[in-house]
Amino acid sequence: MKKWAFFIFSLLQIIWLAGCAEKSYEPIERERSFIASLNIQEPSLDFIDEDGIVLATWLFDKAYSGAILLGDDQVLLYGHQLNNIDVYTISTGEKLYSKKVEIGTTNVYYDDNIKQFFITNSKTNTVTSFDQEGNQLATQQLGNYPMSMTSYRDKLYVINFKDTKLSVLNMKDLTIEQEWPIQKSAHGIAVLEETHELWVGGHGEGSKPNSSVKKYDLTTGQLHGEIDMPLMPVGLKKTKDAVLVVSHGHNELYVADFDGHILWQQEVGANPFVVDQFKDYIVVAGYDDHTLYFIKDGQKEKTVDVGKGAFQLLVREEQ
Repeated sequence: MKKWAFFIFSLLQIIWLAGCAEKSYEPIERERSFIASLNIQEPSLDFIDEDGIVLATWLFDKAYSGAILLGDDQVLLYGHQLNNIDVYTISTGEKLYSKKVEIGTTNVYYDDNIKQFFITNSKTNTVTSFDQEGNQLATQQLGNYPMSMTSYRDKLYVINFKDTKLSVLNMKDLTIEQEWPIQKSAHGIAVLEETHELWVGGHGEGSKPNSSVKKYDLTTGQLHGEIDMPLMPVGLKKTKDAVLVVSHGHNELYVADFDGHILWQQEVGANPFVVDQFKDYIVVAGYDDHTLYFIKDGQKEKTVDVGKGAFQLLVREEQ
């Protein structure tokens, strides 16, 4: 009887230890360049090289809705309905740490210059800063549903999605320095240092979908003009010589110069939300067709099937 009880106890202990073991994923070498697609309908992360070859797929059992690279060898994963963020080391595939956060995370933004990341939350309507090890530094109350973020020098720019203001904060202590009037349901943001402008896209609201990208003075917030990019331009990416914009209402990719002139446009993907540049390619993620489109010189050169609901793109380019 004692032997049987000991056997049961040992078996339960093994099961408990197995349950406590952290899941690890297929590693990606530090010197390997990739573009990664975060897919949110069935949460996963696909790592793809410039030849369109899938290097690895990380399948998740958590409802992650977003991801961001922290430097060149860490990825932070978060979810709007999750009360933890998880940070993994890419070169080992192992979890580095988890950090408890409030449910309601809408976005995470990383500033590589100061090695800090910022979390916006739609339940508390706050933005909170952390160092790269996950230690909380400061927090600030914002408008309704803060989400899109970017930074320039010592300023953090935050769009309040369900509000009519954009908040400009000091990155060091998150004090609010300015608030600019913007349209409700604004989404997508890019800094153009060359023209000293901040470009902002958006969905629009109700029966009035947004059809343009707005250009604001980076210092004063004064509206400089609008660029017609129908319909619902929400994904913006500034490159060294152009601004890439995807409008998911018309499945359209626009490529504009820094003055706002559209150089060319192309229909691509099914319900795209995000665009990025990887090596010599413009890459668009189709949310509904679960496909990445690699475009070069205005032509689709290849497509790559990814997991369901391609929603974000992460780019790492090694020299």
